[in-house]
Amino acid sequence: MLNEALDFKAESDALYALMKDLDDAAFDAPTQFKGWTLNNVLEHLHMWNWAANESYVDEDNFVSWLDGVLKAMAGSGGMRAYEAEWNGGKEGQELLAIWHGFYTEMAARFVEVDAKKRLKWAGPDMSARSSISARLMETWAHGQEVFDQLGVVRENTDSIRSIAVLGTNTFGWTYATRGETPPGPMPFVKLTAPSGDVWEFGEPSDDERVEGAAADFCQVVTQVRNIADTDLQVTGGVATDWMSKAQCFAGAPETPPAPGTRFTK
Repeated sequence: MLNEALDFKAESDALYALMKDLDDAAFDAPTQFKGWTLNNVLEHLHMWNWAANESYVDEDNFVSWLDGVLKAMAGSGGMRAYEAEWNGGKEGQELLAIWHGFYTEMAARFVEVDAKKRLKWAGPDMSARSSISARLMETWAHGQEVFDQLGVVRENTDSIRSIAVLGTNTFGWTYATRGETPPGPMPFVKLTAPSGDVWEFGEPSDDERVEGAAADFCQVVTQVRNIADTDLQVTGGVATDWMSKAQCFAGAPETPPAPGTRFTK
């Protein structure tokens, strides 16, 4: 059983529960993330959920689709326009229902997938475990702007562990995407899970370490909060540099939000 698929569904369900009673007008309000609306969030999550699923069920079709989508998104409209077109212009509760139905089926499918099965993606191939973990991460990260917009404080569960793992595994990626060399080994990371469990990553060190709530760490590596807006304790030059620009998602380097710009309304 691929437990990360269950975590993906749990986080998706939490976001669905938050949005299921909204009127359609609420889906058009701009959020603190680049002015994305709730419709933009759903368009993005649904299309890339479909892509991850397609890479498993029909690899050839996925590769063909990806070639076309990358060319289309290089045009003047960019990714937002393409995602809206791909979703057929659907919005509000109609789009929410489509996203909900698909992720439910997808999660059930991925539970049974061999965790080590290699799947095609926009970058290097990845394991099925990494693929569904990435969908969990994106759902959780983009879900944060929805929670913030609606003024709801998120109640996290230990399903965020995969995001913490991804955050530490991409220490080198944070620098590679910027054409930089890491200034040293990954700092020791000690996190307190929502359940109270302690998660540790890397070699223990008093000189280079990041310590605090797992949710805070996940917010920083997904760039939904500036490190200054969390209670993480950061010790050492390498740890400080990493947390100033940590990036666990693919693509070009992104700048974390400025202090105080992302918060629950």
